[in-house]
Amino acid sequence: MNAAAQAIRRRRHDAGERPFIVIRESTRACPPACPHCRAEAVPGRNPREPDTTAAKDLLHQVAAFGQPAPLFVITGGDPFQRPDPNELVAYGREAGVRVAVSPSGTPALTAERLRELHAAGAVGLSLGLDGSTAAIHDTFRGVPGVFRWTLDAWDTARALDMKVRFNTTVARHNPHDLPGIVRLVAEHGAMLWSAFFLVPTGRGRTLGALTTGEVEDVLNFVHDVGPAVPAKTTEAHHFRRVALQRQVLAATGDPYAEEPWCGYVPGSFPRSRELAALLAGPRDAEEGPVRRQDASRSHGRERSIDQQGAA
Repeated sequence: MNAAAQAIRRRRHDAGERPFIVIRESTRACPPACPHCRAEAVPGRNPREPDTTAAKDLLHQVAAFGQPAPLFVITGGDPFQRPDPNELVAYGREAGVRVAVSPSGTPALTAERLRELHAAGAVGLSLGLDGSTAAIHDTFRGVPGVFRWTLDAWDTARALDMKVRFNTTVARHNPHDLPGIVRLVAEHGAMLWSAFFLVPTGRGRTLGALTTGEVEDVLNFVHDVGPAVPAKTTEAHHFRRVALQRQVLAATGDPYAEEPWCGYVPGSFPRSRELAALLAGPRDAEEGPVRRQDASRSHGRERSIDQQGAA
């Protein structure tokens, strides 16, 4: 093969050959009865759940894709309602599969359980954060204390140097609170924050969807917080369209100009310098300023909040 015919770039991961991620919903058991739950989780485990042997067989199939193997995520319900997460994480590590776990905020989400999970080889933790305060988050989840359990797990995972990802269900209850949620993520530090647009299935059928204008506002907001926290969307593939539109508008020298093909109307969310001030300022008179994320412990992009004022 001559030089002209050689590939300039060799893809490390071809989605046509293997999936990027495999998510195993290991159980429907979950103490909270969250209104957005697509699995319509129940308090107890079903005796007909696939057992540990079946889970290991699935991990073996994932490993058979070869390297790099897809990321394997154990979720639920709440996987901590089962006895085998540590065993499965260790099995996956031995098989060459990276395993992450997505537990619910419950009393089972203890520092000891997380230390065991880390020792077994878990590469990351995915948590839900649907409000910036206990009042908002716990009301949405339907159980007092969920917010505190989630924050404690977050701090423990960070101390263990585990990668932490946060998912925020975007629904009628919290668009106004998204800036506060982002401030919390920036304060504690996370590998990724994902705005998870509600999928109206399961219990989620009863939650009101955002209007098209509100969706456009939220998508632009997610775009704007990118310099502060690594951000993405889930179940909102049109975020890429918004990002491209904003790129074009920025190239014209007026990134906030209203164009016929861009539905965003400034004003519903803080933007640019106002957003930077919000993220950097105190939550209330007693709490003081938000702590800057320690870059040495960050798994995401390191750009200080102060730098955004020049953006």
